[in-house]
Order: sequence, then C-alpha cells, then structure tokens
Amino acid sequence: MAAVGILLATTTVSVDAAKTNQVAIAYELPRNATYKTVRAELQKRRVLERLQAFLSPIRLPRTVTFVLAECGGDPEAFYGDNKITICYELVKDLFDDMPAKTTPAGIAPFDTVVGPFVDTCLHEFSHAIFDILKIPVLGREEDAADQVAAYIYLQLDPAEASRLVAGAIYRHLREADSDDAAVTREEFDEDFAEEHSTPKQRAYNLMCIAYGADPKRFEYVVSKGHLPTERAQTCEEEYERVQDAFEKLILPHIDVEVMDRVMKKTWLRRSTGGERRAWRGSQRRR
Repeated sequence: MAAVGILLATTTVSVDAAKTNQVAIAYELPRNATYKTVRAELQKRRVLERLQAFLSPIRLPRTVTFVLAECGGDPEAFYGDNKITICYELVKDLFDDMPAKTTPAGIAPFDTVVGPFVDTCLHEFSHAIFDILKIPVLGREEDAADQVAAYIYLQLDPAEASRLVAGAIYRHLREADSDDAAVTREEFDEDFAEEHSTPKQRAYNLMCIAYGADPKRFEYVVSKGHLPTERAQTCEEEYERVQDAFEKLILPHIDVEVMDRVMKKTWLRRSTGGERRAWRGSQRRR
C-alpha cells in the first residue's frame, strides 16, 4: 500500500504549485467571410469570456488558452500544447443545424447550439486538466473527458443543466443519423475503431450520467424509452463512480469558495425562439 501512495503522489501536480484564473481566450480573425460572421456572433455573446469566468476556480500551474479559429474547413475541436482550439466550422455547423422551432422532445432551438458547444469546450478542457495536472485515467481518455464534462455542468442550476444535457444529446443523435453515419461494414469498422465512442453511445452515456445524478429531473429519458431500463438500473452507481473520482482527483485543484459562487450564477441566457431567424439574417447580410 505504501508503494501505491508513492505512485499517486508522483502522478498529480501539487496544489501549491498552481493558481486560479489560468484560462486565457482568443478570437482569431478568420480569412473566410462566413466565419467572420460566426466570430462576430460569438464575440457579441461573449462566449469565451463567460467560459473563462466559469473555469476561473480551477487551479493550474500554467495557462490554458481557448482559441476560436478557422480550421481549413474541418468542424473540429482539439487540445494540445496548453491550447484548446474550437473551430469556427464546428460552431457554424451547430448554428446551421439549429431547428426552426422547439423539437418534439421539447428542446429549444438555441439549446441545440449551446448544449453541444459547452459540452465540447468542457470535454477539451478535461483533456487539458488530465494532461497538466497529471490526472491518472483508467479506461479510454475520450470517455473520461465526456464524463468529467457532463459531471461539471450537471452541478449547475438544475434548469440550466437540463438545457445543456438535452442540447448535447440532440447533437449526438443528429450525428448518429447524419448523412456521414456509417452504412457499410468498412465504415462501421472505422467508427468502432475510433478513440471516441460512437455518437449514439455518447448519447446513451450522457443520458445515464444525467439520470444517475438526478433520477427525478431526468426521469423522462427512461419513461419515454430513450434509455433502456436495463442500463438505467446502473446509472446512479455510474454517476457515483464519476463523482468519487472527481472529488478525489480534481476537486483538490479547485478553489471551492470561488466554485460555489460560480455555480450559483446564471450562465445561459433565455432562448427567445428567434435565434435561427437571427442567424439566417446575419448570413444573408454578409
């Protein structure tokens, strides 16, 4: 057991070597005029500034920079060298895919954008803290990043957490049913070999951790048949395992007093129902 203690001591970064407010932001100027519109929309909404404030309680030994950038047409997001890149192409895809009205499942149009955007940002930030804080990860890191991201926003006000969960699930299921979804044996093989879980698996995993966190609020994912009953029976245990790991490995690197203030704030603006029209109008004015 002493050897295990020594191992754990050497695989995490000392809290004393880190400080809060270690997130920087940048809106790179894209060359493509379409993405200039995206940049202007995000700047108007101060999305990176809000994200920066939200992540301010986490102590890090060096700065992590969130950069919105043009990525040569690829709708991606990725972490490397203390920098998280969110591509304008990805954000444009989210706006373009925004439904015209509230979905039959009751998801507001704007939540189909903000849910996956926040989920993606926190997923990539999870990679950053695994790397910078030397957090040991059992299992696939992509799955762990999904779990940490979901755990973080599930600590928000229940109404805001519900909006983010619903929006992120919507995006995963849309990807699963998109024109790019696998149809041949070779394409399925590629998807199953991917380091990420498949979109539908990610949707089910998110449903499960949300249901495990709050079975009453997220009861609908089971009662409406979205999450199989057999999986739902283990979800509270799945959530508790994520919670236990977070509290042991990540919480010591968080200023709890600042975090309490952050979590009490309102972070999501209300959906007006006219976001899709406004986005389409901005595209026409280019």
